[in-house]
Amino acid sequence: MRGNITRRGKASWRLKFDLGTDPATGARQTRFVTVKGRRPAAERELTRLLNTADQGTFVDPSKTTVAEYIREWLAGADGLSAKTAERYRQLAEQQIIPHLGAITLQKLKPTQVQTWHRTLAKSGGKSGRPLSSRTVGHAHRVLHRALARAVASEAIARNVATVIRPPKVEAEEVATLSAGQIAEVLPKMDGHALGPIVTLAVSTGARRGELCGLRWCDTDVDGATIKIERSMEETAEGLRVKAPKTKHARRVIALPASAVEALRAHRRRQLEQRLSLGLGRPDAEALVFAMPDGSPLPPDRLSRDWGLAVAALKLPKVTFHGLRHSHASALIAAKVDVLTISRRLGHGSPATTLNVYAHRFSNTDETAAQAIEAAIRTGAER
Repeated sequence: MRGNITRRGKASWRLKFDLGTDPATGARQTRFVTVKGRRPAAERELTRLLNTADQGTFVDPSKTTVAEYIREWLAGADGLSAKTAERYRQLAEQQIIPHLGAITLQKLKPTQVQTWHRTLAKSGGKSGRPLSSRTVGHAHRVLHRALARAVASEAIARNVATVIRPPKVEAEEVATLSAGQIAEVLPKMDGHALGPIVTLAVSTGARRGELCGLRWCDTDVDGATIKIERSMEETAEGLRVKAPKTKHARRVIALPASAVEALRAHRRRQLEQRLSLGLGRPDAEALVFAMPDGSPLPPDRLSRDWGLAVAALKLPKVTFHGLRHSHASALIAAKVDVLTISRRLGHGSPATTLNVYAHRFSNTDETAAQAIEAAIRTGAER
């Protein structure tokens, strides 16, 4: 007999069942589970547990809660970058744990995840304000990743966050500078402290962390290129240099003449400033864009200072990250091939570029029609 049921109380039953022999010790493996309700419910649960044992998906009962498990997972970081781990902890403490944290991890059900989505969408923000579908999706992904790790470590049998999908997020258009606006904005930045880094951002499409981590040894002014080999990351614990976002983010980017000129002028001004402060000449490892004393420029401060410059100079309302999108949009408008654009942006593949900027390529279909029409006419004239 692999299992039996014993009454423990008026509506409580003890299930005893056999998992077979432990391959490591040779001892029999017996488990006990208490179930509340009527006997038919206990019989169904025993059948289910025996089935999981047969399928190799049985997990030992645990009273670990969702909150306890997620906090333990995030404490180990589990291969997450410092910035990602910080954001995950924020989502866990603000959006997941207050609603699902008290539930036993093994008893979390798809319906509870679905109800959680609706609650967040209705009143999950500060002071009970609604949360956007995007933020709900971010919170869902944190839960999904935590549960995936729990499945891998055999703490639970299945990932219920896979059964329920997060709410659909409508694509949001990121504000960018048109080619004409770029030609107007850069001259207005002439002489401004942010002028050189803004010029390089527009000219290369580099991420703000990549620009903040750029060293003079990563630049080849005579060869008109820069190498992206690292990135500056900012978290609540401070600044740190890390490897680029992906292996494809390590790249060499060719510079237009205006960017080369801006870099040369920036180096001269930086040298003059350092000498006036008694800091001496910068070495090869010195940061291209730094604070006056040579210390790293925090990425968040860069975004904030850019926002102040936009307001003061009455520039188009584009975020600093929007300058990266402006670079890509300008290349697409100029009909540069997608592979080249992908490599300049450090994307994993052209498919990523197409996915992010698909709407920008809308005019290429008309170009294709014109090209095939020209081919047809040429053939007809022969």
